[in-house]
Amino acid sequence: MQKLTRRGMLLGAASLAAAAPHVGLAGAAPKIHVLKDRNCGCCGAWVDILRANGFDVSTENSFGTLLIRHKLDNGIPQAMTSCHTGEIAGYFIEGHVPPADIRTLLDERPDAVGLAVPGMPYGSPGMGPEDKREAYDVYLIRRDGSTEIFARYEAAA
Repeated sequence: MQKLTRRGMLLGAASLAAAAPHVGLAGAAPKIHVLKDRNCGCCGAWVDILRANGFDVSTENSFGTLLIRHKLDNGIPQAMTSCHTGEIAGYFIEGHVPPADIRTLLDERPDAVGLAVPGMPYGSPGMGPEDKREAYDVYLIRRDGSTEIFARYEAAA
């Protein structure tokens, strides 16, 4: 049996102190800030889904032309807009993007503006039951304004 010494305790404490900041980073929830219309129920439902999936969400109410101007000024093409816009790790998330696709974006880190689900497709996160969803695509918005399909969701059977 080993004897606990003062030197051993000091070395152990120093090791824990050095490792502690890195332990916190490994499990940190991704932080996303969402600009949304205060009167939009689906925006709130999407925020709730993000929180349930481990995101640290802050929100800010915006509306009308201010929100649209924010989207366009930050490289979201008008054809890709929806009702709310999230900002996370240098990317913009437009509309009802599933949490798994946001995580994939953060893992892959493409050179892009972000992701978008244009419009408000029924059955996308926050827009009704997934088992009744219509088909929709998640688009990657490139910095030049071009888009490509990032993920595809088929209609529920």
